Amino acid sequence: MIKWREEFRLGIVEIDKQHKRLFDIANEAYDLLKDEFHLDKYDRIVDIIKDLKNYAVYHFNYEEDYMKSIGYRKLLSHKVLHDDFKDKINNIDLDKVDENQDEYIKEILNFVVDWIENHILKTDRLYAEKE
Repeated sequence: MIKWREEFRLGIVEIDKQHKRLFDIANEAYDLLKDEFHLDKYDRIVDIIKDLKNYAVYHFNYEEDYMKSIGYRKLLSHKVLHDDFKDKINNIDLDKVDENQDEYIKEILNFVVDWIENHILKTDRLYAEKE
């Protein structure tokens, strides 16, 4: 389980709220990984992937608009990281997901946790501190 801690708070209410949603999605993946009662998890994995895609579109647009509004000078390099995230999620091969479901849940979970620890804690903090 991935818990929201105060250190993840940027102090920008709407963005913090959106980041908490990413924690929710990560916890859905974690719960699914631990679920031993369902052998076929494919549909639920696809739902998590869809949630990540929707999250990325909404959150990254909002965050990039916010950075633009404060004149954040590293917006373009930040946007490249967002595009990389979207590419990673959009290029998931659903046939491979179906072949090895638990491995893909782990991969998704590791990707999201890494994003939380590196992008939110480090990269996002840079524009939040500009405020």
